[in-house]
Amino acid sequence: MTHLRLGLIGDNIGASRAPRFHMLAGKQNGISVTYDRLVPQVMERDFDSLFDHVMAAGYRGINITYPYKERAATRVRIDDPGVRALGAVNTVLFDGEAPRGFNTDHSGFISAWSKVWGNVNPGTTLVIGAGGVGRAISFAIATLGAREIRLADTDLPRANRLAKALTEAFPALDVRVGANAAALAADAQGLVNATPVGMTGHPGTPLPPPAMRGALWAFDAVYTPINTQFLTDATSAGLNTLSGFELFIGQAVDAWNLFSERPIDEARLRADLAAEEIT
Repeated sequence: MTHLRLGLIGDNIGASRAPRFHMLAGKQNGISVTYDRLVPQVMERDFDSLFDHVMAAGYRGINITYPYKERAATRVRIDDPGVRALGAVNTVLFDGEAPRGFNTDHSGFISAWSKVWGNVNPGTTLVIGAGGVGRAISFAIATLGAREIRLADTDLPRANRLAKALTEAFPALDVRVGANAAALAADAQGLVNATPVGMTGHPGTPLPPPAMRGALWAFDAVYTPINTQFLTDATSAGLNTLSGFELFIGQAVDAWNLFSERPIDEARLRADLAAEEIT
């Protein structure tokens, strides 16, 4: 393998660092990598048309981000029953007759949590946003041992679909659903932003600072910028925080392993990315 053609399908991805990550990973392994930003609206295609295009165009694989992860799950073969249950994919391989789907958000979050907080139980956790990344994080939180998850989303049917999937996969799990994140935050140990609010182009925070008081930890899936308003408010309220950058690294490492089946020096890659930020 001397060349990989990869890409990312999503909206508002101009600031994504995924292209640099995979090109640096390729450089470590002597592999030439092209990694395209694929925005359906810019390319004047809907998601399905664009997916068909990349499937036929010689791509080894693609990543999927907001808001297409659930749609992507309907276009691929999913071998992992856990990923089938959570119903969203963020990584697709074109390596056979049917494209195969994976969720490295799920595995990447578990890896990031374990590196930072070991085997600590997340406790009762509020997840704001029941879309693709919210589904992956919610399943990961349940896998890590949480006994109660609260789902906040203004799209209540979507939140209820996620609640149903969670309770089917984890029968002992207590799941509460509502539209008001602040109300659901009361007495929660963990707070998760799984919405695009706070990312470049979508400023703000999905949770007012007073609602954070009393929680123990917070995680923001947004990583551009790294220091979101959500995490800044959480730090000010005395919470331990986990940056979306840790999820970015975790999911990208797992995706690279799928794309290339080659090793990666994560510490070196982190240093290379950091050096680019300075220069």
